[in-house]
Amino acid sequence: MAVPIVSNPCSLSEIHQVIGGTLHGDGAVALSVLTSLNEATPHALSFVLNDKALKGTPEIRAGALLAHRHIPELPIPHIVVPNPMLALAQVAQRFFVRPYKARGVATEVIRGTDVRIGADPSIWPFVTLGDGVTLGARVTLYPGVFIGAGSSVGDDSLIYPNVVIREGCTIGNRVIVHSGTVIGSDGFGYVQHEGRHHKIPQLGGVTIEDDVELGANVSIDRATLGQTIIRKGTKVDNLVQIAHNVTIGEHAVLVAQVGIAGSTTIGRHVMIGGQAGLADHIQVGDQVMIAARAGVNRNLEPNQIVSGAPVMPHETWMKAQAVIPRLPELRQLVRSLEARVALLETQVAKAGTARTKGASPRKPVRRTTR
Repeated sequence: MAVPIVSNPCSLSEIHQVIGGTLHGDGAVALSVLTSLNEATPHALSFVLNDKALKGTPEIRAGALLAHRHIPELPIPHIVVPNPMLALAQVAQRFFVRPYKARGVATEVIRGTDVRIGADPSIWPFVTLGDGVTLGARVTLYPGVFIGAGSSVGDDSLIYPNVVIREGCTIGNRVIVHSGTVIGSDGFGYVQHEGRHHKIPQLGGVTIEDDVELGANVSIDRATLGQTIIRKGTKVDNLVQIAHNVTIGEHAVLVAQVGIAGSTTIGRHVMIGGQAGLADHIQVGDQVMIAARAGVNRNLEPNQIVSGAPVMPHETWMKAQAVIPRLPELRQLVRSLEARVALLETQVAKAGTARTKGASPRKPVRRTTR
């Protein structure tokens, strides 16, 4: 469907009971759809993040709003909350997401020996479960999921089609893994000897803690020895590469196409922008923000914002970016200054030579003693 719709409309008062805040206007208005301001209809709940959004929308037709402040100039019922986007997420989860309904285990599932499946599963056809796999309660596995021997998936986790979780991996509770992701592929480990690359067996595993979400086509390598670890609450966007023995701290955010080389440690609440690359064996402190396309080749202390390649403080990088468009004229200016300096030096040298040639010989000074 194009927009989230519910068959049984809810009232604004019911929403107010869930999210709190201050209700202004008629709480009995019936709402059946969530939309943006531009797409809103009289039965829609929409949201206003700031005054700029109000100015950018000539006519608001929503049935009700979640707003950042009281808007007396609008004759539309609204709930004032500190964070409208958070309130929207809570409303969507409570009223517009279909409740979980177990579908059981399809007959086309391939199981190894000693597979344990928790209560109320939803396991679709053409899922493969290796020997000794353990699934928690209310786990959903869509078609094409492969889970290797000895791996486990925690309660309420959701694994979308064509995900591979290889042997010896541990997935926590309430984890979401989107299609095409591979967890536990071999780390890129080789040793060179006499011109050949000899594979180092990757004998470790991957541990993904609770409430992690992995986007589509993410690759997380198993450790050479020990574990590659994604701590609880971390969110990983599409097409991210996490190499062997990497540790990512709690509640980090990794945006699309980030690449992290082996044995690097990322702190808590770190945010890494798209296409940033991190070298191996470095440490990134807590609450660091790394801008998009940055190249991190050294350790980073906590609580800073960095940009550029090689990475530097964000303010320095911004100043450098401001200079780049002027480089051609600055280059010409430097060449002009060099020519002028060379001309001045030549003129000074000629003037000194002329003074030396035109000066009279100095007469000797006779000294007398008394």
